Amino acid sequence: MIISYKYRIYPDRGAECKLDEALDTCRWLYNRLLEEISKSKENGVQLKMYDTQNMISSLKLENPDLRNVYSKVLQMVNYTLWSNIKGLFALKKNGRKVGKLRFKGKSWYKTLNYNQSGFKIDQDHSILKLSKIGNVKIKLHRLIDGKIKGVIIKKSGDKWYVIVQAEQEPEQQISDVKSVGIDLGLKAFAVDSAGYVIENPRFAEKSSDKLKKIQKKLSRAKNGSNNRRKIVAKLGKAYEKINNQRNDFLHKLSRLYVDGYDTICVEDLDVKGLKEKGNCKGLHRNIHDASWSKFLFMLSYMAESAGKKLIKVDPRGTSQKCSCCGSVVKKDLSDRTHECPFCGFICDRDYNASRNILILGMGQPLEPAEPEPLHHISMMQVLVMNQEAPPFRAG
Repeated sequence: MIISYKYRIYPDRGAECKLDEALDTCRWLYNRLLEEISKSKENGVQLKMYDTQNMISSLKLENPDLRNVYSKVLQMVNYTLWSNIKGLFALKKNGRKVGKLRFKGKSWYKTLNYNQSGFKIDQDHSILKLSKIGNVKIKLHRLIDGKIKGVIIKKSGDKWYVIVQAEQEPEQQISDVKSVGIDLGLKAFAVDSAGYVIENPRFAEKSSDKLKKIQKKLSRAKNGSNNRRKIVAKLGKAYEKINNQRNDFLHKLSRLYVDGYDTICVEDLDVKGLKEKGNCKGLHRNIHDASWSKFLFMLSYMAESAGKKLIKVDPRGTSQKCSCCGSVVKKDLSDRTHECPFCGFICDRDYNASRNILILGMGQPLEPAEPEPLHHISMMQVLVMNQEAPPFRAG
């Protein structure tokens, strides 16, 4: 399995200048290859990926700056372009209305992909060596485990990062001891079958007033002015902070579940379909802010790395069925309490759904549950929890 590590890097003035020039050269190559594909299509010729890759050598005569960028990085520019084309084609095939690929404007190209070669990481001295760039200081806040397959240099605002892709062997699968079902939502981020309710942090919503003020200033700023560039940088930092807060919360919460349980059962949600359903912009915004897909992705790779099981189940009917007797109890979305007229079981709607998710995942009924108060965990409790002592009870 491939694990990605993300670190800050601190290039000196000379290395940073080379990195910026390499990004702009890759942007030029991306646009040039896209132009060749568009022209050939207009003339009735369908180019393939290897056709545009073969063009790179001849384009070095047109733009000598291409010689200052490592050859594998240039090849990955071509790969990225064709990946974008395939992505648009897949959307169009699924009935989505899509346009054409856009040319990359200045500062729109932000990654350099060193795949398999052209790099070396000295973990003892915290140095990243890049072909055609030189040595760059890297902040290794944790050691890299596994065989390094590639690195991606990424620019975000005025900061530089490296994403290290390492191949690891997953830990040996252990026998099932503790299991849990998790129901994701918007009122609470998650409710699990162990009786824990995780607060929805709503990072974007809490920062909406600040973002609106910055965006209002941006709309009034003159195009091309220094003031506008400063406001754009400020807006980028605000969005970066929200993204970092969200990632920190999701990473720590998924780590707590993986450390606390051997089998984790979740809904196989079509998050993209939920976003596109209906015309409620507020609902779409809240789903995006919750980042269910990212949480499920983190659970998936952490569970695989730790030798744990992640089981995805069909979400249909998990809220309507009684987790004690299995009877169907119809409820509207506004009904937040599950009251079964057949067996008398009364509990929180989401807690009942999490128990049903666990039943479906494990393939066996649970023991009858006694109504208990749910344990509420705030966002701050998740962020400060000690990973050596997960607070969750055994399911």
